Amino acid sequence: MKMHILTGSLILTFMASGNAIAVGPGKTLEFKGSSMGTVLFDGSAHKNAGLTCSDCHNPDMFPKMKQGTVKITMNDLYAGKYCGRCHNGKKAFLIKSNCTRCHHKTDSK
Repeated sequence: MKMHILTGSLILTFMASGNAIAVGPGKTLEFKGSSMGTVLFDGSAHKNAGLTCSDCHNPDMFPKMKQGTVKITMNDLYAGKYCGRCHNGKKAFLIKSNCTRCHHKTDSK
């Protein structure tokens, strides 16, 4: 009986860890609710730029990995927080004046 409980626990832990690392290479994460359009995060684009998950998901940038646990505002990004730390026009494209690189309007047909 103890072996079944241990096996079940390991399976659940493995399944939960797969959800925590949801935006690996080849995956896209959508953040909806912005009047500018849905923000798309492309894991492949960041991997191709030489980044790993821990480059952003660390205590200084994004300490929590679950979608929706961090409130991100454009003012924060412009101030160099979160994505704005790299998307400053030096390391990666400048956020200001490049709205449609992240925000995507969808057809409402």
